[in-house]
Amino acid sequence: MRYQTVSPLPLIRGAKVFLLSALMCGAAVNPGVAQIKVAFSIEKETSAFRQSVAAAAANDKAIAEFYHDSDYAPIWMGQGQEARRSALLAALSDAGVHGLPVARYDVAELIAAAKAARTEGDRGRLDVRMTRALLDYARDVQTGALVPGKVVNEIKLEVPVRDRRANLEAFAASDPVAFLKSLPPRTQAYAQLMRTKFELEQRSDWGPQVAAKSLKPGATGPAVLQLRDRLVALNYLPRSVTASYDAAIQKAVQAFQTDMGLEANGVANAATIKQLNIGPQERLKSVIVAMERERWMNIDRGPRHIWVNLTDFTARIVDHGRVTFTTRSVIGALNADRQSPEFSDTMEYLVINPTWNIPRSITTKEYLPMMQRNPNAVGHLNVVDNRGRVVPRSAINFASYSARTFPYSMKQPPSSSNALGLVKFMFPNVYNIYLHDTPSKSLFNREVRAFSHGCIRLSDPFDFAYALLAAQTDDPVGLFQSYLKSGRETNVSLEVPVPVHLVYYTAYPSASGRMEYRRDVYGRDAAIFRALTDAGVVLGAHQG
Repeated sequence: MRYQTVSPLPLIRGAKVFLLSALMCGAAVNPGVAQIKVAFSIEKETSAFRQSVAAAAANDKAIAEFYHDSDYAPIWMGQGQEARRSALLAALSDAGVHGLPVARYDVAELIAAAKAARTEGDRGRLDVRMTRALLDYARDVQTGALVPGKVVNEIKLEVPVRDRRANLEAFAASDPVAFLKSLPPRTQAYAQLMRTKFELEQRSDWGPQVAAKSLKPGATGPAVLQLRDRLVALNYLPRSVTASYDAAIQKAVQAFQTDMGLEANGVANAATIKQLNIGPQERLKSVIVAMERERWMNIDRGPRHIWVNLTDFTARIVDHGRVTFTTRSVIGALNADRQSPEFSDTMEYLVINPTWNIPRSITTKEYLPMMQRNPNAVGHLNVVDNRGRVVPRSAINFASYSARTFPYSMKQPPSSSNALGLVKFMFPNVYNIYLHDTPSKSLFNREVRAFSHGCIRLSDPFDFAYALLAAQTDDPVGLFQSYLKSGRETNVSLEVPVPVHLVYYTAYPSASGRMEYRRDVYGRDAAIFRALTDAGVVLGAHQG
């Protein structure tokens, strides 16, 4: 008998009363017996469904409470719920469109179980299985299939995992198709990444690779034809029959270099050719990882926020979705202990003419060994005791201390030669990471700018400060310069704190909508793609 969502209790009670009266009066009971059989059949089926649901959901608090509070009404297996089942199975089957592991949701097994279900116990267990599949898919497509910190330790993001009970209640109260479509990130970047993923899946290659170490304008020969055809395949050049490295090819190379974060000089040097020769499958990996990262960042980023993409070596101020300021940056060095972490926080104030309070790890690992060899080494730095008093170097036997027992700290007073430069931008965090000026300006001319101890150095820190302060004063330059000229360390609060996001995207759309790619300088995206593959993500157009 098909399970009815209507409560059978009134029918059962009526049947019992009828049977009792008939027996007491000695009347014929055949009609009542039939009614009782129906009633007790429904009661038995209802009990079997409830018991199987309760047992199947027992180890999941959110699911168990939801079923309990709804009096164990079916979510999927009741009458009129075909649309819910169809919508869920379609979404699970198409999870590969989002670069998710389709196999994780056992779609084929769910369908097989539905066909094989015979008893109310079977249907109750299947109802819970489909509910779990819904919540697993909702979590993955909303906020990512991986836990980032378990894949790469330096990713310190607080992923905004949605409340499972709230998701379940929202689904139950919504049109199923509309609800499922609302789950992925609603950003333009995510939509563009999805389109790019589809386009890349249609290509097995972009034709022959460019077989040259370097090519310059004016060159001819087979390698130039390969360069031309590659640029055509990548949509940087219209179809052409030119056989020489002419002005059109040079312009296309410049556009490609810009999109790859290379020096846009129009010369196809070794770095440019290396990027040109990367095939669609490798780009597809970057896009799939970027989609996962976009799900990790499925948060309100703030109408005004600071976006530091480590792989792009830039820091940007974004106002209502539009980049209003950009500056080059230097990020943490490639050494494992110096790489800049990924996280979000809130910038609260600027420090003009900052003192550099040198982290203990740098003091004991770098400077103490130098001072043990020569007490006057790094003489521009002060050694201070735990009360903040400067201690003469002659009063310290550096050789008698180890990194663990060294009782002093070190500071660098404000100056134009201070390692932090003349301004730092503070978003207090447990990682001791901030944005700051630097006297080492030459590093900003490098393509790969990974040289710091982890903090983010800015090429144009004064202009960055002016852009931030413009939100609270009509004369940001005058205000900033007045504090700067005093020579004193001064904190300037931001009247409206600004969210800061340190992120790591090797693939993302530009303002024009064209995809840009960057090098995986820390190797983090490679680790994430391996983890996605281990979870069941499959490359290709037909997954799912």
